[in-house]
This record gives sequence, C-alpha cells and structure tokens, in this order.
Amino acid sequence: MKTLRSSLFALVCAAFVSANAAALDVGEPAPSFALPTTAGDTVRLEQLRGKAVYVDFWASWCGPCRRSFPWMNEMQRRYGSQGLAIVAVNVDKKRDDAARFLGEVPAEFTVVYDPPGATPAAYAVKAMPSSFLIDARGTVVAIERGFREESGAALEQRIRALVSPR
Repeated sequence: MKTLRSSLFALVCAAFVSANAAALDVGEPAPSFALPTTAGDTVRLEQLRGKAVYVDFWASWCGPCRRSFPWMNEMQRRYGSQGLAIVAVNVDKKRDDAARFLGEVPAEFTVVYDPPGATPAAYAVKAMPSSFLIDARGTVVAIERGFREESGAALEQRIRALVSPR
C-alpha cells in the first residue's frame, strides 16, 4: 500500500510539474500561429516580427471582451502607424457567434479564428480575455488575464515604450 501511495504521489507531482512547465511566462518566446481572417487570409505571427504585437484571446460570450475592444481600437488608432499590430484570436466554435459580437462591438484591428483552440492552448490561456504583449523580437513582455480599465494606462505605457524609437 505504501508503494502504491508513493507511486501515486510521484505521478501527481510529475503531472503538476509538467502542467506548470507548459505555462507561458514573460520573457519567453511567443508561440507561433497561422490563423485565418474572415476574408480567408492567413495571419502568421512570424510576419509581424519587427512590430510590437498585442495578441488578445476572446469569445463572444465574454463580458469583459466587450469592454476591451474599444480600448484595443483606441490603441490601434494611436500606435498602429508606429508599429503596433493587434491580433484578436476568437475561440468561438461557431463563427456566427463571433460575427454577431463584432456587429455590436466592431474591431479596428485584425481578427482571426481558432475554433479548435490550438493557439490558446499554446499560450496557456486560462481566462477570457487573455492578452499577450510581444516585442519586436517575438518575446512576451506582458500578460494580462481578464480586462480591467485601471490596467489600461500601464499597458499603454508598455506599448508606447515598445513602439517608440530608441
């Protein structure tokens, strides 16, 4: 019995370590993706190298996502010409749900779709929305889980630092 408990404990510890090893952290390379837009074009993270990229994971049923879209629209207007690219990854199973959302809360930035959920899994997304700010080299420099208006100013400051000439 003691051997069985020891084996189970070792198995649980190994599962915990591997689950935590899969989490994406600040300072790590952003996982690549190639996802379709509504028009059928493919957006690849590698194509955006050299820019600051804000990758936002969202769903039509997400209440905070309705508040984050206007903020992202504003960031795109302010910093898009300076090198910011916002890519919002929709995870709805039905594209019609996303289309209804976008009809009510338009996006002035790139929207791509990942119904199977491979990209949010690669980014270890645990909440909606979840956002990842990526620098020009492809490194994650900030992670936001959820959306809080009070965090917007600090995040904008990080965006501004990434797009400002050095």
